[in-house]
Amino acid sequence: MEQKPPEGLGSRDRILWAAATMLGDEPGAALSVRSVAARAGVSTGSLRHHFPTQRALMDAVLALVYDMVLPNDSIHDRSIPARERLTASLQRVLAPVGAETDARRSWLLAFERYASNEPTEAAREEYLALEREMRRRIEYCLTVLQNEGALPEGDNSRRARFLITVVNGLSIAQAMPAEESRLQTELDVLHTAVDSVLNARTRG
Repeated sequence: MEQKPPEGLGSRDRILWAAATMLGDEPGAALSVRSVAARAGVSTGSLRHHFPTQRALMDAVLALVYDMVLPNDSIHDRSIPARERLTASLQRVLAPVGAETDARRSWLLAFERYASNEPTEAAREEYLALEREMRRRIEYCLTVLQNEGALPEGDNSRRARFLITVVNGLSIAQAMPAEESRLQTELDVLHTAVDSVLNARTRG
């Protein structure tokens, strides 16, 4: 039986609830205006009023989901070295993949949806929204460290793109056979990437 939005939600929150629920029920599902509006119990006009474009809807729902699943609390804890805080933030971005079987399944689903054939416009927008949200979260962490003086002045957008590339590579490696401890290898790679961003003289 299909879930209904909780009582008392306004139309915007009903739409976000519906979209997040659909992603939870079927990861990788295309969030069409009609399907999300139907699940939310609102008109397509109401949805377009709050989210004029597919990008606006995807960005809003992913921000909501990531904020719930991947909290950034430890990035503010100055009792932890900056190196470890940034590494932990990257691990949280990588962590939802989980166990090896889940990693393999997630990678195959992503490959089939975004790479094996020319993606549809909806799939393309979906992938770009995921990447934007990862970049937003990583840039936020970098800005926190920069504001406290643990990271030199510089282009955090460029740094975030580099770190996302590392995380994407590790997510593929999770789906492949490995001789060594995967967790230790991931930690070593993340530490190397974080060190290159923080710079040896600002580590800690």
